[in-house]
Amino acid sequence: MSAPQITPTDSEVGAPEDSGPPQGPRAQRPRRDRDGSHARNYSPGFFVKLALMAVIDALGVYVVWSAWSAESYGILAAMLAMLVAANWVYFSKRALPLKYILPGLLFLLAYQIFVVAYTGYIAFTNYGTGHNTTKDQAVEALLVQNERRVEGSESAPLTVLVDGDELAFAIVTPDGDVEVGTAEQPLTVVDGAEVVGGRAAEVPGYDVLERGQVLERQEEVTNLRVPVSDDPEDGSIRTPDAMTGYVYTSTLEWDAASDTMTDTTTGTVYTPNDDGQFEAEDGSTLAVGWRVAVGFDNFVTAFSDGRYAQPFVKILAWTFVFAIGSVATTFLLGLFLAITFNDVRMRGRKIYRVLMILPYAIPGFLAALLWSGLLNTRFGFINEVIFGGAEIPWLTDPVLAKLSVLFVNLWLGFPYMFLICTGALQSLPSDVMEAAKIDGAGRWRTWRSVTLPLLLISTAPLLISSFAFNFNNFTLIYMLTGGGPRFADASVPLGHTDILISMVYQISGVDGSAPKNFGLASALSIVIFVIVGTISALAFRSTRKFEEIN
Repeated sequence: MSAPQITPTDSEVGAPEDSGPPQGPRAQRPRRDRDGSHARNYSPGFFVKLALMAVIDALGVYVVWSAWSAESYGILAAMLAMLVAANWVYFSKRALPLKYILPGLLFLLAYQIFVVAYTGYIAFTNYGTGHNTTKDQAVEALLVQNERRVEGSESAPLTVLVDGDELAFAIVTPDGDVEVGTAEQPLTVVDGAEVVGGRAAEVPGYDVLERGQVLERQEEVTNLRVPVSDDPEDGSIRTPDAMTGYVYTSTLEWDAASDTMTDTTTGTVYTPNDDGQFEAEDGSTLAVGWRVAVGFDNFVTAFSDGRYAQPFVKILAWTFVFAIGSVATTFLLGLFLAITFNDVRMRGRKIYRVLMILPYAIPGFLAALLWSGLLNTRFGFINEVIFGGAEIPWLTDPVLAKLSVLFVNLWLGFPYMFLICTGALQSLPSDVMEAAKIDGAGRWRTWRSVTLPLLLISTAPLLISSFAFNFNNFTLIYMLTGGGPRFADASVPLGHTDILISMVYQISGVDGSAPKNFGLASALSIVIFVIVGTISALAFRSTRKFEEIN
């Protein structure tokens, strides 16, 4: 047997003088150009990224400019910060991990954190009908809304103009000049305008409305106020016939030095109060107010004012019944069907499973509308066909309406529970089941002591999320019953099937059924957030005991 031969290495015998081009990592280094910098290789992906960032920057600059024009400096600062962050992340090699999480992080900040923070801010203000603006805007609105024609003032020939969708007035002054203004822009002299028959017939940059077009927009024309100058006390031009303009001035006079508003016709003096309104000595107030901080007044109103406190208790109780009942019924039915169709002895299980998840494929708002028609008292399919023409008030009787809501939500929600329970059952370890049988456990004992605890390990978090979802299931309530039937003794438009989130919607007055009260609605939203958050935290904490089983 011959001895193995050992080949000497280069370090032992010396490397050859001409070893060729360098191999390994050194060969991958980019060459330097004449000025000593590394040559860059711009791939097509770089230019795609550059184009996308250019579009994003353009949109961001537009938002910044709009925020600057509207004096929304908070939005302006936030947009600038997001633009700087996006450009730094996507053009810096040091921020590679952030490239994947930055979009989601920005959406989280914009649509979650900002919304929660802004809702919290509104909850401590009187934002609502009569208190929608700042104090300066309220003063301007009061001066405009309390106008009357100046007696003895001269009229002026008027022409109605349009620039895009914005209306404007053109008047001819006694000197023959043409002045044009809009609701936001006071009257200013325009050069190059053509006057025919003492009336402006053509104005550069504007289109003259024909008589038929004026009639189509008659309400807009008669409601349009064009300021005479930058000083609101000089009045504005208005027209009753779209042909002649008159000067209108406000019956109120604003004194910024003394911070008072005086009614020139009666001499009544109004001073600001703590509620964001101008108030006279006799307690009367002017219609338009402004937003001010009111502390915890909205929370006190929600729990102490009889108009809201009494319905709130009833609605809170029903909300818990609805949320817990929905979770319990959907879970039990879904679990029963999952156990049934998980039996290997059943034939056609795949077809049955497909049929079971069909309700899940229908959008929730559409299904609620369909059931609203099916449960109609006089013309619904349920009463007409199944009950032979009986007029059962499914959606107008307080008790039946609540049962109908639970039934429809059961029909919509059991497919979801069926799917997660099926997946959980199929993932249970078979060796544990076999060990239970070997130990002599019967079916009920195996189910109670082994199957159910293991099943709850994976389904408990989903049950908690289902509770939170149903606690705020606005779509079903709004589309199916609209919150009705209404409480007979309530002074606000609330009903027996309203839950807290639909109560918030009704109180906010967004649909015009009640005066807007965004401050109170935001306060109730915070209450809902605290309730759901507390219950979810306690529920998640109690589910930790299942970890011992796992």
